[in-house]
Amino acid sequence: MRNRARNGALEPVVGAYAGYLRHRGYASITIENYLQCAAHFGRWLTEQHIDLHHVDEPVLHRFLTVHLPVCHCCKPGPRTPANLRRALRHLLRMLRSEGIVPPKSMLISEVVSEELQCFDKYLKDVRGLAPATRLYRLRYVREFLLAQFGWGPIALECLKPDDICRFVTDRATGCQPRTAGIIGDCLRSYLRFRRLQGQPTEVLIAAVPRIAHWRLAAFPDSLTDSELKGFVNAFDRTCPTGRRDYAMARCLVDLGLRASEVASIQLDDLDWREGTLRIAKAKAKRTALLPLPAQTGRAIVDYLRFGRPKTNSRALFVRHRAPRDEPVGPSLVRNAVRCAYARCGLAQRWTGTHVLRHSAASRLLRGGASLKDIADLLRHRSVNTTTIYVKVDLPRLTAVALPWPGRLT
Repeated sequence: MRNRARNGALEPVVGAYAGYLRHRGYASITIENYLQCAAHFGRWLTEQHIDLHHVDEPVLHRFLTVHLPVCHCCKPGPRTPANLRRALRHLLRMLRSEGIVPPKSMLISEVVSEELQCFDKYLKDVRGLAPATRLYRLRYVREFLLAQFGWGPIALECLKPDDICRFVTDRATGCQPRTAGIIGDCLRSYLRFRRLQGQPTEVLIAAVPRIAHWRLAAFPDSLTDSELKGFVNAFDRTCPTGRRDYAMARCLVDLGLRASEVASIQLDDLDWREGTLRIAKAKAKRTALLPLPAQTGRAIVDYLRFGRPKTNSRALFVRHRAPRDEPVGPSLVRNAVRCAYARCGLAQRWTGTHVLRHSAASRLLRGGASLKDIADLLRHRSVNTTTIYVKVDLPRLTAVALPWPGRLT
């Protein structure tokens, strides 16, 4: 009875949750902390008469945003929102892995779930889109189908052009032009998919608003040489995680890799004899072989010799904290870069990793590299994509600029 009172509705799964955390290499103090968080959540579930099998993201959100700010529980346990959020996310993953609560895909109707699976197969097999691109398209199409049909059958023939236009404009409110354009592109892609299935959707496709956005209208952001120097010097290369983060940063800075490409590098992708790095999961789904700069190679060697923990993973960059024995993900790469920005005083200007890719291209252009060379390094399928960097090549632009009319030369 005492345990039941302490853990509430979660009492039957506390042991499984502790085993789940131990299996992933969490420290004993962290496991105890997460169990206290789960106990607090379990008591709240009991008070709210919420069954264990009905736990999902909305229930977690309600606990964190409605209950926690006004919590007066006699045994509240940990109350830090970030700590509770991490603990409860792990709890929900465990509950789903054990089949105690339904998988996330079952939070929508079976009809919508099957439709999204077919659409995803089309995007992968017919369009050849990368997983990240497919994820965005599925996200907005899921929202569209749920908004229009809910748990009922999908009946596009009942939709009017105004329904399409209203959905895009509502979702695009407050978004940047590029994001608003992506929403329209996702919906247009889905309607074309349905047209291939034999359904006449030409009128609906024509109704999708086209958001004005010119890809080459803006200037590419880039770090100055002094900012770049401060950034690469912001890593603590005396500790294992600092060596790892510095090596990842060198891949971003020297090779212009994307965060996802850095995270996916395997040990077998490095050819030390030839001095090359293979990018096997590039955005264009083509394997690329890049020269490995000496500075980048030294950073990787330093990490391999003095920083990388013992692990069975063949990934080059692995996690140093629980869950251990797993490769880093793109989000960890981005977080390492954001922390470095904060340490060197650039956090107010930059938050992402793509500016490092732009900076690499701008440096090459200033150094005399051709657009073709830069396009090859960045793995652009078309040189036209690379032409945006001409805008920041001021010396060459000055050479071709005509004198102002009436000005003596």
